[in-house]
Amino acid sequence: MDILSVLQLFGGIGLFLFGMSLMGTSLEKLAGGSLQHILETLTTSKKKGVGQLKGWGLGTAVTAIIQSSAATTIMLIGFVNAGIMGLGQSLPVVFGANVGSTATAQILRLGDIGSGSLILTLLKPSSFAPMLVGTGAFIILFSKKKRLKDVAGILIGLGILFYGMTMMEAVFAPLKDSPSFQELFLSFSNPVLGILTGLILTALIQSSSASVGILQALSATGSVTYAIAVPVIIGQNLGKCMTIILGAIGANRKAKRVSLSYLLFNIFGAVLLSLIVYGIYYTVGIPGFTSTVNRGDIANIHLLFNLITSVILLPFSSKIADLTGKILGTDTFDEDEKEFLKLDDRLLQTPVIALDQCHHLMDRMIGCIEENYSISTEMMKDYHEDQFITLEKNEAFIDRCETALSSYIIRIDRSSLSSDAKFMISEILNSISDLERLGDYCMNIAYEVRDMAERRISFSEKGFEEIHYMVRATRDCLDLLFASFRTLDKDKAIRVEPLAEVIDEMKDVLKEHHIERLQNGTCGAVAGAALFNFINFFERIAAHSGNVALHILKRIEGDKNFDEMHGHTQEISEEDYLHIYADYRERYLLPVKGSPTVIS
Repeated sequence: MDILSVLQLFGGIGLFLFGMSLMGTSLEKLAGGSLQHILETLTTSKKKGVGQLKGWGLGTAVTAIIQSSAATTIMLIGFVNAGIMGLGQSLPVVFGANVGSTATAQILRLGDIGSGSLILTLLKPSSFAPMLVGTGAFIILFSKKKRLKDVAGILIGLGILFYGMTMMEAVFAPLKDSPSFQELFLSFSNPVLGILTGLILTALIQSSSASVGILQALSATGSVTYAIAVPVIIGQNLGKCMTIILGAIGANRKAKRVSLSYLLFNIFGAVLLSLIVYGIYYTVGIPGFTSTVNRGDIANIHLLFNLITSVILLPFSSKIADLTGKILGTDTFDEDEKEFLKLDDRLLQTPVIALDQCHHLMDRMIGCIEENYSISTEMMKDYHEDQFITLEKNEAFIDRCETALSSYIIRIDRSSLSSDAKFMISEILNSISDLERLGDYCMNIAYEVRDMAERRISFSEKGFEEIHYMVRATRDCLDLLFASFRTLDKDKAIRVEPLAEVIDEMKDVLKEHHIERLQNGTCGAVAGAALFNFINFFERIAAHSGNVALHILKRIEGDKNFDEMHGHTQEISEEDYLHIYADYRERYLLPVKGSPTVIS
């Protein structure tokens, strides 16, 4: 094997891994945010055994689609770390993920198909890979629909995966008649050496599917026997744990227990299969153990390893969870984690209390938004990098609130609730998405401030004074909104929409001033771009605040006097609305509209 062959081999492995990554990423985008809800729904059941089987099936199916048990398990670690899933829910999914990881090898066995007819030739990966890539590229070039582009990514990823496989096979083909290669490969029939080889290879490329694919490509040389394939596959299943171990770094103890359960699964499987195979081989012998294998045989060995292990361990999921607790210690929860524990399924039997818990969590969510707005806007004049610890912790809590509240509140039985309670459910359901976006824009402000600090961009004193009017107006908008939420104060809720309208006008005025400064050369383009970003963030915060305020008004009015078209109650006259609008216009817009300031 010369240097060119080595480069081609690395290229084939790279294409294989890139194809898997592209396919998995596209599938995740296609699934959207529904995957978390699916995982939560399909891994729960009143009957313990049914819930385990559902979780196992889900893990198998999801991993078979995204072609990576490591990706599925790391996703589970994230869900458990975020409090979206419990440890008991996740373990059956982990066991199923190991079985689903064998799907890639089963697809690659298509390479064993002969070329006796046109149909069989077209079914070979080397034949339909160009069709997959071509179809995907055509969709990307001529379609504007996002979902179709995600489908195209799946097709292209699968096609590239097959291209990588074909390239690896082409590199290994000349080695078929090499005595030195055959002698080297025979050494892998030593169980210890074979297991170590599979473990190291998989740990290095961090993909058992890819390492099994390499073994399948090598089988085309006719040098791979059962005696070689079995220990290498055992090692490959151990080596894939490296990605999971790395993925658990920084996670909480509960999430680390998910990672440990994955490791225990594969250690148990490796020990069990080794004892069975080599116990028989070194005592009574195994006929045909030195026979050569093809891609399909390797795929079957890989499948049996994980299927047998998961079938044995699935009934003991809770015991394994207890074992991980004894090894790593019991779970501890911080204050934020305890908030989510209050959304207990058992409270659904008392809908009024369950709804009160939702309202309380939403209030905590609002508190985090308030704090993040204060921190991010204060950073505009006094930047401190360490503030991002608090900001990102609050943002993570806000995001979790949206997911937890959305999935929990729809399960509350409305039949026994009062009219106000029903409107409260509607208020929360319709507001949480806007509140989550408020949190996002607060973070956008902070990130923009950090970018300015890193690039040493600053506003002049006058320039900052101009944008400070918008900061204050947006703060007042949030204060009115949150006060009306907590106290159901109609007068405050009514004031949000006219203030948001003024803030929108302020955005246009500030942009006009920036254009004037560009024309007379008193403004820098880089600082001006940052200004545009800031005023857009503030305007979007005001707009989302207006949306939430309308839902609060809808609850206060009991839906009976609410004007959907004009966005306010019919009890307030157009004259009063214009009076409120004029007051805010005089307070915030007119001082800014007076004369443009200079940004340096």
